[in-house]
Amino acid sequence: MVAQLLNKAIGKKLYCIFVNTGLLRKNEEKQVVSTFKKRLRINLIYVNAEREFIKKLKNISDPEKKRKIIGNLFIKIFERYAKKIKNVKFLAQGTLYPDLIESKSVTGSETSKIKSHHNVGGLPKKMKLKLVEPLKLLFKDEVRKLGLELNLSKEIIFRHPFPGPGLAIRMPGIINKEKINILKEADHLFIQGLKDHKLYNKIWQAYAALLPVKTVGVMGDNRTYEYLCLLRAITSEDGMTADFFEFKKSFIQEISNKIVNSIRGINRVVYDITSKPPSTIELE
Repeated sequence: MVAQLLNKAIGKKLYCIFVNTGLLRKNEEKQVVSTFKKRLRINLIYVNAEREFIKKLKNISDPEKKRKIIGNLFIKIFERYAKKIKNVKFLAQGTLYPDLIESKSVTGSETSKIKSHHNVGGLPKKMKLKLVEPLKLLFKDEVRKLGLELNLSKEIIFRHPFPGPGLAIRMPGIINKEKINILKEADHLFIQGLKDHKLYNKIWQAYAALLPVKTVGVMGDNRTYEYLCLLRAITSEDGMTADFFEFKKSFIQEISNKIVNSIRGINRVVYDITSKPPSTIELE
């Protein structure tokens, strides 16, 4: 949204840097590159940093440490490529109002923050670029109205929100390449199922998560011991409060069967029916 807004304002003076952390949804990096280069015709620098991120996250399980590592490395890589562009004075970010609320303590206590967002207070203090955040006082529903005014496709405008740290916070515990691949496939099946059943646009946000728990199952005549997949789908107006979406039993059964039968590494599926508050939308 910010990219198109600035594209309308300054055109070819805009350069976008897309850092692929390896923690995106299935085929998302291809979709982003295609959208920016072919559809919007925006200058795009694509950086595949998957190996760097996975290496840095090795053996890290604490959620705040994950967020800090991802945020710091993201900024480091971004700066590396930004320095190659001459005469740059401004840095634009797509920060939204909920990011500010969750990242800053109301009481002043460090412990009362809900979670850190690397686009809020995570930039180096020595950075010489001036920060531009045109959406920072808007909620997601307001941003979508802006997208319609900018003539962006509805596919882009009404995409479900996706966290900056990506799949890392939908995978509690240790992260590795095998678990990332398993989760990408499960999430893809869930989201595609929502689209096939015309449910996607009725839901604010939906995703699959891979829990750090293995359970016993049976496939054919064989015993399995594989991961537990959690599905979450919520309805909301602004992302600050949320309630779970009530699926028909037949849909949940269909998706559960598809995930278990199609993806090696998962043998059990559960559905999260917790509202926000007390839970947050994401797991970490």
